[in-house]
Parts: sequence; C-alpha cells; structure tokens
Amino acid sequence: MSPKDSPAGDDDPKAEEAKGTDSAEAAEAEAAEPRQEAEDVEGPEAESPDAEAPEEAEAPEEAEASEASATRAQADAPEEPEAEEKPKRRRRRAAETSTQASTTKRRDPGETVNVRARARYVRTAPRKARLVMDHIRGKDVEQARAILAYAPRAAAVDVLKLLDSAVANAESNHELGPDELRVRRAFVDEGPTIKRYRPRALGRATPIHKRTSHMTIELTTEGK
Repeated sequence: MSPKDSPAGDDDPKAEEAKGTDSAEAAEAEAAEPRQEAEDVEGPEAESPDAEAPEEAEAPEEAEASEASATRAQADAPEEPEAEEKPKRRRRRAAETSTQASTTKRRDPGETVNVRARARYVRTAPRKARLVMDHIRGKDVEQARAILAYAPRAAAVDVLKLLDSAVANAESNHELGPDELRVRRAFVDEGPTIKRYRPRALGRATPIHKRTSHMTIELTTEGK
C-alpha cells in the first residue's frame, strides 16, 4: 500500500514531533530578538546613573569646601566695633521751659560774688561811652538804672542794656536780685576802627573813622 493511499489520520508521529519542536524553537528565537534589542537600547541608559554617581558624590564635598572657606574668611575679617547709640537730645523750643532741677551752688551769707558782662564791637566811640560809664561807677544797680534811663547821651542806651545783662547773669547763676548788687567796675576799651572816605572838592577825599568800643560792667555784692 503506497503512502498516497494511506488515510490522513495515519501520519508518522515522529514527523509531527519534529515539526512541533521546530515551531517552538522558531517562536523562542523570535521572542529572544526583541529582548536583545531592548537590552541594547537600555544598556547605555543603565550605565548613565553609574557614571553620574561620582558627580553627585563630589557635589556635597564642594559645598562643604565652600562653607569652610566662608567660615575662614569670617574668622580672618577684623571685627568692627559696635557703634554705641547715643541718646538723642531733644531741642527745647522758645516757648518751653526747662524742668530740670537747678544746679546753682548755694552762696554763703558772708561770701562775696562778682558777676561780669561784656559787650564787644559796639558802634559807639570809646570817648563818648566813657563819659556815661563814669556816672554809674560805684552806684547801686537801681540807682545806676535811673541815671542811664534819663541820660541825654546816645551811648546810655547801650550801657543800660549791658547793665541789665549783668543783672540777669547774677540772677541766673547765683540767684541774686538787683537790690543785692552794685557796680564795682565799669570801663570801656577801644575796638577796631572802620575806615571810610568822603569825597571833597578838587578831587580830594576826607577820611572818616567809625570807632567801636568793648564795654565791660562788673557787679558785686560787697558793701551791700
């Protein structure tokens, strides 16, 4: 009986096993090829973390080195002394009065006190001012004020202002009243002269000397 005449169900079992084995090997080969391609693709990417690992390890070391250098720079820098804050002084206005306690030293009853006031560069000739000073020298303050108030000379106004200033100094510094004081010394010194010129006839010029004075009045409690 020839193979062509044999029925389909009478095939050789060994041939069927060989065909199944070949098909399984072909399937395994096909499955292995994508795996190999995937490994080839993932290979360089897998190696990159290992390559970046040393750089990441070096970053903390650089940060520590920079912090150490900054600390050394601060330690080497000279320490600046802290500026002490000064208390701000409040300026007193004209309408305000001081509330601080008076620091004036108390005067003994038998102690002699001398108070002086001086006016400089007064626009009065020394000769004219001395004529007024001679009237009040040795007088009490109240009597000297009365004399200056009715003196006919213009220099009396400047001398009266100077006398009032001396009395104010005595009241402020020594708590003395006008009735406790008298004029001990009163004199006038010559100050600088201001030179000017007046034009005259025939092209000439006449000098003008505008003299100034330094006035001084000294008050005392002696003899009161």
